[in-house]
Amino acid sequence: MPFFTVRQTNVPAIKNAPIEGLFEGNGSFNNIHLAALVVVVPWFVKRMIPLVNRGGFKTYVFLLLLLGLPVTMGYWTVMSMYGKRKNEKVQLPCRNLEEYITIHDPELKAKYHGKEKIPMQVFHDAYFEGKIDFNGDVLDILEQRHDWAKMVFNLDLFKYVLFTLIPEVIKHSEAQDEEQVRDHYDRGDDFYEWFLGPRMVYTSGIIGDINTEETLEQLQDNKLTVLNLQPDDHLLDIGCGWGTLAAFAHKNYGCKVTGVTLGKNQTAFGNQRILDNGGDPSRAKILCTDARYIPGGKGAYTKIVSLEMAEHVGIRRYQSFLRQVYDLLDDDGIFVFQVAGIRPHWQYEDLIWGLFMNKYIFPGADASCSLSWVVNQVESAGFEVKNIDVLGVHYSATIWRWYKNWLSNKEKVIEAYGERWYRIWVFFLAYSTIMPRNGGVSVFQLTLHKNLNGYPRVLGQPNHTSIHVNSTKEISPIL
Repeated sequence: MPFFTVRQTNVPAIKNAPIEGLFEGNGSFNNIHLAALVVVVPWFVKRMIPLVNRGGFKTYVFLLLLLGLPVTMGYWTVMSMYGKRKNEKVQLPCRNLEEYITIHDPELKAKYHGKEKIPMQVFHDAYFEGKIDFNGDVLDILEQRHDWAKMVFNLDLFKYVLFTLIPEVIKHSEAQDEEQVRDHYDRGDDFYEWFLGPRMVYTSGIIGDINTEETLEQLQDNKLTVLNLQPDDHLLDIGCGWGTLAAFAHKNYGCKVTGVTLGKNQTAFGNQRILDNGGDPSRAKILCTDARYIPGGKGAYTKIVSLEMAEHVGIRRYQSFLRQVYDLLDDDGIFVFQVAGIRPHWQYEDLIWGLFMNKYIFPGADASCSLSWVVNQVESAGFEVKNIDVLGVHYSATIWRWYKNWLSNKEKVIEAYGERWYRIWVFFLAYSTIMPRNGGVSVFQLTLHKNLNGYPRVLGQPNHTSIHVNSTKEISPIL
């Protein structure tokens, strides 16, 4: 089959993929087949093993419970290793592993060499420990990852899912949220500024022109202008980060703003940013509190935003969180809800990447689900969907710029936080440039309002299209 059979892009706005970067992986999985194996294997074992073949139904149930998990793990492992690719349009050059990475660890080097690909989870764990290095730019080598790494499930991944991820999904307590958020976001403002830049916006920007390599600050300002704020609005920003949106909204539109974050550093930074931009602390403030305790009664806010925070709410609390937002929102108000999620027709790479993210970058962010799941959740909470904008490629463009910032500050990061933290984040930023561009993960921005008979829907017609970047007024940048 011809090598070049996939349409490539060549635009300045994003990091364009080489042909190998458009390789389709394996997504073979069938719930019916798995269920059949879980049912049939214990029955077969009961018939074939002398010690249990005389038992009755209770013996079968015991074997079903005993073997269900190993059978499931075996099925996932085998299918991740031998399942079919989504399509065969892109063929790999099949170079030796040593052309892409250098393995320093003798045990790993003896096991993975030549044409023997290394499991991605084994690779990144060893890379973080300095046992492996990239032979060149991290992002460029990761674009070629399918030629040297295999996306397979192994025992370490299953152990993480069974003993860390699932218990956290079930528990998801207030103390857990506080510990995980502060461990991540209170690491140091300098740490984040070295890739986020002076705006300190830790969410996706928006591409205004694909034929221009806009700066990170331009992408972020494009994002901040789409909320259609008015002077009489009271804006609530749930998970407000370093308060840039709060300062921006108050400075440019004169509206009242309340931001909420669990990060102590973020709270101090955000309140100072509001003051530095001439803000009124009685009308614009950042509160350090759990989202469970957002102040204000029913209908207290005319505009509410939650930008890439709900993933941390967790699946267990998702509905209660949305119903809380519903109560806080004015009956004529707007809720802009942005969440990251995985595609429903996943490939094994998507799942392995998601587990890496949960373990190393965003622990507790288990509510990174498909768009259809999110829509069902918001509708169940009483919201009506006005607009949905899929921002995956915009996020890729944003993170590409974060990645270049991180590279430029390598020496500062290593001096302040050590090489391991540099390696984890350079891998995260490089891989996260690729994944949303390729569709393995995306960001969904939903514009919502209450599904009430009396909602003035016709007044939303002027902006009832896709994302609007152009502002109707001159914007003052945040200093």
